[in-house]
Amino acid sequence: MRGLNRVSPWVTPVRARITAVLVTAASVAMECVNIWVTARLPQPSYTPLPFSPEDVAGTAFPVLGALLVFQRPRLVIGWLLCLGGAFSALNSLTVNVALLRYGPRLPGSPEAIWTVAGVSWELVILFLTVLLPLLYPDGRLPSPRWRPLVRAALAVLAADAVATNLAFLPALRQVDPAPVRSVLGALTNAVILLSFASLAARFRGAGPEERRQILWPLVAIATVIVPWVMGNPVRWLASFTIPLVPAAITFSVLRHRLYGIDTLITRTLVGAGLVGVVGGVYVAAGAASSLFLSDVDRIGGLVAALCAGAFLQPIRRMLQRNADRLLYGSRGDPVALAAELGRRLQRTDPPQGLLAALEVLREGLSVTGTGVRFPDGRPEEATVGTLGEVARDVRLVWHGEPVGRLLIGPPGARRLPAAHNERVIAALTPYVADAAHAVRLVGALRRSRERIVTTREEERRRLRRDLHDGLGRSLSGMAMTITMARHSLRTSPEAAERMLGELRSGMDGVTGDIRHLVYGLRPPALDELGLAGAVAEMAGPGVVLETRGELTGLPAAAEVAAYRIAQEALTNARRHAGAATVRVWLERGEDGLSVRVRDDGIGLPAGRRAGAGLASMRERAAELGGTCMITTPPGGGTVIEAVLPVNLNVEI
Repeated sequence: MRGLNRVSPWVTPVRARITAVLVTAASVAMECVNIWVTARLPQPSYTPLPFSPEDVAGTAFPVLGALLVFQRPRLVIGWLLCLGGAFSALNSLTVNVALLRYGPRLPGSPEAIWTVAGVSWELVILFLTVLLPLLYPDGRLPSPRWRPLVRAALAVLAADAVATNLAFLPALRQVDPAPVRSVLGALTNAVILLSFASLAARFRGAGPEERRQILWPLVAIATVIVPWVMGNPVRWLASFTIPLVPAAITFSVLRHRLYGIDTLITRTLVGAGLVGVVGGVYVAAGAASSLFLSDVDRIGGLVAALCAGAFLQPIRRMLQRNADRLLYGSRGDPVALAAELGRRLQRTDPPQGLLAALEVLREGLSVTGTGVRFPDGRPEEATVGTLGEVARDVRLVWHGEPVGRLLIGPPGARRLPAAHNERVIAALTPYVADAAHAVRLVGALRRSRERIVTTREEERRRLRRDLHDGLGRSLSGMAMTITMARHSLRTSPEAAERMLGELRSGMDGVTGDIRHLVYGLRPPALDELGLAGAVAEMAGPGVVLETRGELTGLPAAAEVAAYRIAQEALTNARRHAGAATVRVWLERGEDGLSVRVRDDGIGLPAGRRAGAGLASMRERAAELGGTCMITTPPGGGTVIEAVLPVNLNVEI
């Protein structure tokens, strides 16, 4: 019985695949001929369909069996499906040809064709109802104790095939075959029941994964048995459920990592489902249109075609999603993964949200690790799992802005097909891009706060240094001068007067230092003249200033930033641009406060890096959430334009 477990080593993979293709092609060809033959026979009473359940088995079993043979040529499961379906097609064809040519089987009918029909049916029983349940799912018997059942099945089926032809053999026409066939039929049923009982024995000693493998085909077989046992008028429904049996066997094999033909199976299912459903919609719409539009045949056909076309894309998506869910579970369904990712993102902060997105993507793709690499290395690369060698690099874009690169590691223990991975990546990449953008914003905000704190501390240090080294020493020197003048007032009035004069000069210097400190904090001209007046005073008579909108009541931070940007722009125009004309525009609109400075100088040289002054203008605008653009227009010169928000809660 060892020969049942594996196909002979003589069968090379190439020979096996060629043989499977030939068997499948022969089965399909026989079914095509059988459809032509069936159309010439009276319509059976038990079905309204132009084909029988055996016809469906003769097509579905060989096709799906050939798919398994292509992946594992030496495994017997695919061969049982392929050969069992082929003999089912042969049985259906020979029976229908005999009925068409000779009518019902009677003594004297040609024996050859009826013998072929009987033997082919016994082989269908052997392959699909005895050997398949005994050897499923790994191609081995549950234990050596089941070998006698295989021998008994061979003996019973061979005897049944002989008994079927007893009345048609000339030497045995006087023998009544009914009692013999009755006994053999009971024995055949017993053998089939014991064969399926082996699945129960295998199920009892199996692990969780193998148990699920066994349950899938049993559920599919139940969908065939129920209408078959109920008989007329629902027996014909088994024609639609028979393909579920080989499909369930294939699915259970795929789902538990025995083979890797997921893409081929899903496309086969989706294609078959589309043909069936769209064909049904077309027939239904055609029937309805012929009923209500019987006088307008062309319109009826057009209506049917439009109805079928309208349902095509939604049905394809539904079938693809169901096939993914059936093959890979909820973890392989892109819609379910997206829903799970959305729930996780709602419960976490941005950094953890990105890690959650990467974790869901890693599970959906079944890879060793995933990660996101940000531009310029800030923030640091986020990784989930063990990334190792990068197998896929996907560009992340958020509303047209590149936010990083999605890194996908090599496949894990369960390799999923490329088509499935593409659907998962397409569904989850936008979520990963959103999470990566949020992480970048958080990082930029943190760095901005750090710069603000650093700038504030540097300003405090500068004030402390200026007060201690400048104003403090000046005041200490003035105090000493006053003390010396008091001592010299009576003894040397001239010296005292000289020291008081020096004290007066020192006080002027201290006043200038205090004014310088105050100006560094906020230009006094802003409080005295307002933004427009302060800029006009600072610009001088050679600069044209234009204002629009209400410039009073602006936030202090916006006023200082606008003043400093205009000051830096005018300084650059005078020192570096060689400009003859400089114009300044101040405008308050819906977008905020706009500061625009344009000169007719030499413009910015190509490839020149921004200096400290230009970077300072950009930083001042960015600190308030605004923008600062520095461009060279086609006519020459330089244009510096900053837009600052005016709805601020920041004060300087």
